Amino acid sequence: MSTFTEEQAQLVLSSWNAMKTDAASISLKFFLRIFEIAPSAKEMFSFLRGSDVPLEKNPKLKAHAFTVFNTTCETAVQLYEVGAVKLRETTIKRLAPKHAMAGVKDAHFEVVKYALLDTIKEAIPDIWSEEMKNAWSEAYDQVAVAIKEEMKLLPSS
Repeated sequence: MSTFTEEQAQLVLSSWNAMKTDAASISLKFFLRIFEIAPSAKEMFSFLRGSDVPLEKNPKLKAHAFTVFNTTCETAVQLYEVGAVKLRETTIKRLAPKHAMAGVKDAHFEVVKYALLDTIKEAIPDIWSEEMKNAWSEAYDQVAVAIKEEMKLLPSS
């Protein structure tokens, strides 16, 4: 795993600050992008199975998307200061089993990464750059690794 630099931290922080005020809308676009790339991913969410509510109007999806997007961004922002992904232990202990039970695999993390980068690029086109993309890629990779490592510690069923 490569090191998250101060410059990368500044890029992530400045972009997150630019997105914060519209985080609810951006987070929904993030999840809609995930489902556009991988329509079958909808089946991984119990609150979407059998729902007649359009995705963009589904209150449970909106709430979930907001939580995931905010957690990912806030974790990325603190990455440089802490030097590692430090989701609260209770958060990571809660995330790992949920991801494992939903059947999340490495390929799913890649879809989410692509959707995240695409969504951020669309949200802040005036400040988006290759360096910012690399900073967000590194931050996301470290968040994903932390979740996957915790998933490996779960007992096999």
